[in-house]
Amino acid sequence: MKIERNRALILMAFGVGAGLLSGMFGLGGGIIIIPGLMFALKMDQRLAHGTSLGGVFLISCASFVTYWTHDEIDWRVVLWLSIGSVSGSLIGAKLLSIVSKKTLTVSFIAVLVIAGVRMFFEIDASGVMIIDALTVVWLIVIGVAVGAIAGMLGIGGGLMTVPILVVLFHVSPALAKGTSLAVVIPTAFSGTLQNYRNKNTDLQAAAIVSSTGIVAAIAGSWLATRMNDALSNFLFAVLLIFIAARMLLQLRKSSATPAVEGAS
Repeated sequence: MKIERNRALILMAFGVGAGLLSGMFGLGGGIIIIPGLMFALKMDQRLAHGTSLGGVFLISCASFVTYWTHDEIDWRVVLWLSIGSVSGSLIGAKLLSIVSKKTLTVSFIAVLVIAGVRMFFEIDASGVMIIDALTVVWLIVIGVAVGAIAGMLGIGGGLMTVPILVVLFHVSPALAKGTSLAVVIPTAFSGTLQNYRNKNTDLQAAAIVSSTGIVAAIAGSWLATRMNDALSNFLFAVLLIFIAARMLLQLRKSSATPAVEGAS
């Protein structure tokens, strides 16, 4: 009984962290849930990914509703980004067998660092996106790139979508985050259904994560819609740099492991 209670408390703590990330930054929250399930609860990686996605879906929905009620979603952008990201995920599946994961990870880290450093500086976020033919093409191309990279690395597209919308299109951080979440939700839903069919989801764990994650997501998104643009960009930049540093450490550890084994 005590073990079950401790397990539930750990899952609820992950839910709080994932919910805050989702609400404040327009992310799914899997970057907290997956490693937490694997290391704290010793869950199999495949089951951890499936369980995380189930929790992320409900948490993202809660964040999405708050942004929606504050009119912080551009549905035209959602449409074209989604078309691109769906195509990108299919391309990513094919590229996964061609391009080395190390090359992809290094490229992604570089993108995170560049975007993070850029967001430390003042950005004009007063722009209004004019959806003409050229913009549509750019949004589809961006969606393809985001979908392919996210699919290959198993990382939510919000890490790339939000800074791209803010830096290149000069929309407000809140609008970028709400729009990003609207793109994430259908992907998380379809993935959760597939994982459930494949018995790669611990529904009880996902439900516990969601129970606190939903509340934290609503609180985080409420804060985000009221946050100063400069502060929002600064916090997101710190998050990008932190994730890039963590990925670089993981890459170095994975690269060092074969060398150690070979030496012995």
